Amino acid sequence: MALRVQFENNNEVGVFSKLTNKYCLVGFGATETFYSVFEAELSDIIPVVHASVADCRIIGRLTAGNKNGLLVPSTTTDQELQHLRNSLPDEVVIQRVEERLSALGNVIACNDYVALVHPDIDQETEEIIHDVLKVEVFRRDVADQHLVGSYSVLSNQGALVHPKTSSQSQDELSALLQVPVVAGSVNRGSDVVGAGMVVNDWCAFCGLDTTSTELSVIESIFRITDAGPEAVRTTMKPSLIDTLA
Repeated sequence: MALRVQFENNNEVGVFSKLTNKYCLVGFGATETFYSVFEAELSDIIPVVHASVADCRIIGRLTAGNKNGLLVPSTTTDQELQHLRNSLPDEVVIQRVEERLSALGNVIACNDYVALVHPDIDQETEEIIHDVLKVEVFRRDVADQHLVGSYSVLSNQGALVHPKTSSQSQDELSALLQVPVVAGSVNRGSDVVGAGMVVNDWCAFCGLDTTSTELSVIESIFRITDAGPEAVRTTMKPSLIDTLA
C-alpha cells in the first residue's frame, strides 16, 4: 500500500529516506514518528536503519541503491560507512564513489535491473554503478531534466516520471526499463517525484500533501494494489491532468 508521511513537517520524504527491496535507510530526525512509520510497515521483512551520510540527514538525495548494493559519496565518513556495513544485509555491497556530481540520489534512478543516469556522469562512476548495483546503465534525461533521480521513481513493477514527460518519451523509457511508465506528480502537483516519494515492490511512502488521485496513480503504476497500470493510462491520467491544470 501507499502511505502518506512527513519528515518534521517536510513532505519531501524521498530526500530523507532510501527504500529498496532489501533495506530501508531513514535520516536521523528530532522525532521518531517518521522512522516509526517505516518500521511498522517494513521491519518484519527488511532492516530499517537510522543513518546519516557526510553528517547530513538527506540520505535519499546523497545515495543510490537497490537490492544488490548501495552507492555513497566520497564525503561519507568511515564511521558512517561502518555503521551501514553493520546494519545492512551481508550480500548488499556498499561502495564509496568519487564523483563530481556527488548528490548520487539526484543523478541516478534505478531498480534492481536498470539505472537511468545523468548524461554528464563520469565514465568510471557508470562502471561502478554497473558492477555494484548489477544493472544496465542508460544516460538520458527525463522531460529535458538531467537530474533523473529527482524527476523519476523506479521499481521493478513500474516507473513514475515528471508530469510533462511526453508520451513518446514515456514509451522510450518503458522500452528501456521494461516496465510500464506513466507521467505524474506527488504532493499536490509537485513534479519532483523522486524527492516526494520512495517505493519498492510492495510498498510506497509519499508526502502528506499527496492527493487521493496522485495516490491512486502511484498504487496503480507500481502495482501496489490490484489495479493495473492500464487503469492509470485510461481512467486516472485525465483526472490527474485536470488536477495539475
